[in-house]
Amino acid sequence: MSLNTLRVVKSARRSPTLEARFQRFSRAIADFTGTSASFAAAVLVLVVWALTGPVFHFSDGWQLVVNTGTTIVTFLMVFLIQNAQNEDTRELHAKLDAVLAELRVERGMVHDPELLTLSPDEIIEDVRAGED
Repeated sequence: MSLNTLRVVKSARRSPTLEARFQRFSRAIADFTGTSASFAAAVLVLVVWALTGPVFHFSDGWQLVVNTGTTIVTFLMVFLIQNAQNEDTRELHAKLDAVLAELRVERGMVHDPELLTLSPDEIIEDVRAGED
């Protein structure tokens, strides 16, 4: 491939959408916050904050720093983690749908609308009745 061809191919690629970039960012943050390193960093921040208490005479401003910081971080993390969780759920459902479709084809199963009206208790009763 020539250099000009590579430039054309590269320029033909579309840049990721804002949604795609946000999903990548939220996934990376959610993955990082679940590590021991991020927990250690959070503990370190709190230790440093606590050690500065005597310097600032445990003032209202000193307390406000940690309260504001934790509130902002918590507020933002709710959205980031929820986005990552939504993505995981969509992926899981897509995989389950694919497995169910494959099983239906393999076993020659036909969609039965009656099964959708059964409650979980009725399904359990039917399964138990079939075990006898």
